[in-house]
Amino acid sequence: MEELYNTSGNQSYDYNYYDDNTNYGCFFGNSAFMQYVLTWIICCIGLPLIIVAIIALCFLIQKDHVAPVYVINLLLSDIVQLCCMMVMVKGKTCQILKIFVPYYFGLMASAGFMVCVSMERYLVIAHPLWYRYRRTIKSSVIVSIVVWILPLVYVLPSYFQVDFHITETIYGIFCLLPLPLFMFFLVGTLKALSSARSVPSDEKRRIVAILVVVLLIYTLLFLPNIIWSLVEEARNNSIFAELSVLFLQLSPLADLTMYVFIRKGAIDNLLSSLCCGRMDSDADHPVTVLADVSKSAADPQQGEV
Repeated sequence: MEELYNTSGNQSYDYNYYDDNTNYGCFFGNSAFMQYVLTWIICCIGLPLIIVAIIALCFLIQKDHVAPVYVINLLLSDIVQLCCMMVMVKGKTCQILKIFVPYYFGLMASAGFMVCVSMERYLVIAHPLWYRYRRTIKSSVIVSIVVWILPLVYVLPSYFQVDFHITETIYGIFCLLPLPLFMFFLVGTLKALSSARSVPSDEKRRIVAILVVVLLIYTLLFLPNIIWSLVEEARNNSIFAELSVLFLQLSPLADLTMYVFIRKGAIDNLLSSLCCGRMDSDADHPVTVLADVSKSAADPQQGEV
């Protein structure tokens, strides 16, 4: 961000302009020390937890178990962000092409995979038969590759040093596009819940919880920075700019909740207690979001509504 980091062009940070006491890594200003400490805390906590979560999810990728693919890629995009954040706090050579462009690349990929996670949960409920017979690991990998490629619409203009405001507008529009999709997937899932009889009640609660969490993460952590990128008045507000950066840095930790909600366990009791209505109990049905597909594929009549 232009107000927080001197990132114009491909030049290094000019620290002669600022007092040495206010510079911490790539952060400067009155809140530089707080941002520096919080960034280190986020990196030290988030990086090992995300690596452990990715390893655990990799064991779930078996035949017909493709649900974790998008979550794994989401966590990989978080690792890209965390690595860039570690570079931000480590030294004073803050070059836009080496730090901030990869960081925003990871953010845009993260938003894309959040859409994929929401879309997949929506298809499980709204179009279960289509989802069971059409989705494969190959299709998930192809979609993931496309999501990784799309952020190049921001990276390439930045590489060729296009005007800062133009690249920020590209970033803001790109990250704003998922908002209507998140709302559509959530509303569509809620409407289709009553007819999704092949999905047990605990899985319905978990799917809705994932969609709500994705929308909350996007709204609370991404949307302020999107507003900063698109609204000139927001760019001129230093407090809003600093808060929007802090919220973005929290997104890797927030994404870890995806792993929590796709695992069956104690979280089911919490979701059950939070539900307002009573769903049909299906405790003897050992189906999870990740295993439901393979079981239904083996018995197609079981998945019919």
